[in-house]
Amino acid sequence: MEKRVYLVDITYGLVGNSPEIRMFGVDENGEKVVILDRGFRPYFYVIPEEGFEDQVARVIGKMQNVIKADVTERRLFGKPIKVVKVTVTVPDKVRELRDRVKSIQHVKEVLEADIRFYIRYMIDNDIRPGWLMFSNLKPVDNKIGGVSNVYLTETPPTSLDLGIMPRLNYMALDIEVYNPRGTPDPKRDPIIIIALANSNGDVKLLTLDNYKHEREMLNDMMSVIKEWDPDVLFGYNSNKFDMPYLVNRADALNVKLQLSKYGTPPEQSVYGHWSIIGRAHIDLYNFIEDMTDVKRKSLDYVAEYFGVMKRSERVNIPGHRIYQYWDDEGKRSQLIKYARDDVLSTLGLGKILLPYAMQLASVSGLPLDQVGPASVGSRVEMMIMHEAYKMGELAPNRVERPYETYKGAIVLEPKPGIHYNIAVLDFSSMYPNIMLKYNISPDTLVLDSSEGDYYTAPEVGYRFRKSPRGLYASLLQKLIEARREARDEMRNYPEGSFEWVLLNERQRALKIMANAMYGYCGWLGARWYIREVAESVTAWGRYLLKTAMSMAKERGLTVIYGDTDSLFVTYDKDKVADIISRINEMGFEVKIDKVYSKLIFTESKKRYIGLTADGEVDIVGFEAVRGDWSELARNVQERVAELVLRESVDEAVKYVKSVIDDLRNYRFTIDDVIIWKTLDKDINEYKAIQPHVVAARRLMEKGYVVNKGDTVGFVIVKDSGDKLTQRAYPYVFINDVKEIDVDYYVEKQVIPAALRILEVFGVNEAALLGKTGKSILDYFH
Repeated sequence: MEKRVYLVDITYGLVGNSPEIRMFGVDENGEKVVILDRGFRPYFYVIPEEGFEDQVARVIGKMQNVIKADVTERRLFGKPIKVVKVTVTVPDKVRELRDRVKSIQHVKEVLEADIRFYIRYMIDNDIRPGWLMFSNLKPVDNKIGGVSNVYLTETPPTSLDLGIMPRLNYMALDIEVYNPRGTPDPKRDPIIIIALANSNGDVKLLTLDNYKHEREMLNDMMSVIKEWDPDVLFGYNSNKFDMPYLVNRADALNVKLQLSKYGTPPEQSVYGHWSIIGRAHIDLYNFIEDMTDVKRKSLDYVAEYFGVMKRSERVNIPGHRIYQYWDDEGKRSQLIKYARDDVLSTLGLGKILLPYAMQLASVSGLPLDQVGPASVGSRVEMMIMHEAYKMGELAPNRVERPYETYKGAIVLEPKPGIHYNIAVLDFSSMYPNIMLKYNISPDTLVLDSSEGDYYTAPEVGYRFRKSPRGLYASLLQKLIEARREARDEMRNYPEGSFEWVLLNERQRALKIMANAMYGYCGWLGARWYIREVAESVTAWGRYLLKTAMSMAKERGLTVIYGDTDSLFVTYDKDKVADIISRINEMGFEVKIDKVYSKLIFTESKKRYIGLTADGEVDIVGFEAVRGDWSELARNVQERVAELVLRESVDEAVKYVKSVIDDLRNYRFTIDDVIIWKTLDKDINEYKAIQPHVVAARRLMEKGYVVNKGDTVGFVIVKDSGDKLTQRAYPYVFINDVKEIDVDYYVEKQVIPAALRILEVFGVNEAALLGKTGKSILDYFH
């Protein structure tokens, strides 16, 4: 029997003393299936001293739990090498045997013993999350919850390039927790609302006031999830909050949390991900974290950004106020509506982001539920490991490396002030194209100059052979070609159709992964890290940007700023077109990214605001304000930027003065002035006294539980001492805004936030405080 199945989850178990790969998915009819493969065995490689390969193989072959030890040939950093492939009985024995083998005489190194068993299966058979073709399937009588059919295969599947969306059932989950002491504790604080919504339009709101005991509510939640039987379960920040809280709260209540296909609780897996066997638990926040265009990451702002739900049309409650809305029966209905809006926002966001998650999983090779929480480096490394296996290249071990630096990209000092009619020239995928053009890869680095034809990196002088293609260049070529094919195929479908959306997300995932290749080169945690590789890429990058700068100056254009792969120059259509043409002749693509009608630089690098020719406001660098700024300060900075660009400096100054006036007259809420900061270590480990640490200690004195990783919200009050730390109090202790030290917020929050932009125009603190009689025109230089 043959069957096409979309892979939702993959894991393994043991049947007797044999490992069993378990693949959960849906077929083309949307039926849930599980395919079992019992024919794969774990293995690792041993590098013996030269000439001792057979001897080492014989010794290892006699060890308990070793099935066989064969001498074979592989490559390591491009060089042919003889190794011993050690095949063992079950995955749990790999680590034990690795340690024993290391002590054998004439063994130099053990490789690939740290690759998880089901990942090993995926790499060896080039299985990527997505559609798979299974052959020779045999039905087996093995009952698994919610699964229509279980099959056994003796042939690993092959990946298919099908441009169709699988018929997945999906749902969203969101919990609200009673939090009168700030950060809730699952051993103490109950779950008060569980909100559930699915792709069929069903919504369930389970509230603690409808149950005699919290255990009953958790049991009802499990019943709903079992009934809906989702293939995909969405959450928002669920890896860090909802899932661990549910698990730990259930433990505290002695409830068996049955969420997986096997009736087991979620378990923390790799990358901090909480796995639910048989389902893909996707934390959408993991994907939003990577999106630099999304400035505010809270669910309400993200849902509005993606057009799921407007903030003005939903209930918004500060997280730290949830317990107050629960305690007040007159407000409790608002909290329930808030939970409903959250879960519907999560569901809508999941529907939008799922195609991208699916394509990113397919390109990287990581399972669908792991690709989000995995770091960019981990995603790239998995992709490289698939390619390395095909090329016969061994994966080096991860090693602890001391921190080291090397000369990076060019970042020019900006010309502070206001500029008009500025073009931004952008090198498209500069670093990937450099790596591809000059065959830069760990396995192409030339250590002996007699090794044949090679490219020599400018400044640093490292050499890379011209042929054959190395590991990185080979992979990049495939990514670029696959993206071109996806973009060409998109033209065959109407924009917005399922096919078009899938292809668009595929080309985006391919672009992101290609651009991440250079970052992997410089990642000290990379298996294939070689400093010379990363250093050579940036050296060629500096050469290209300097070349573009020289071309601009030769044509009489003023260079305003430059950063890595972008150059800001005065815009002259013909001269810019000539520069683009010349650089394209060198084999690199340059395009006009944006044209600013008005652009303002401070003296700081990577920080500017601009008004595009299309009338859009760009704020770059300012959104990364200090972690000790209040929401009020952040809002002031954004509004000042917009007023300076769209209206005038005068209007921006008037606005800041109005904010200061509101503060002086206590026309604000506590929420406006809360400063949030995370404890990155245990309280007792802090040597320097910081405001958030003092606030945390004050919480603990009142019986609050505060741990490493908790975010502390505090405000600065008046009349409590001269030092700032003496005036830092948890916001929950403040009942009246008149306790707030408004002078601190005026002088240390609002004015500095505004001046980061306004000081470019000569505006100073005195002007914002109204202590000067000068006209605003006096502030221009």
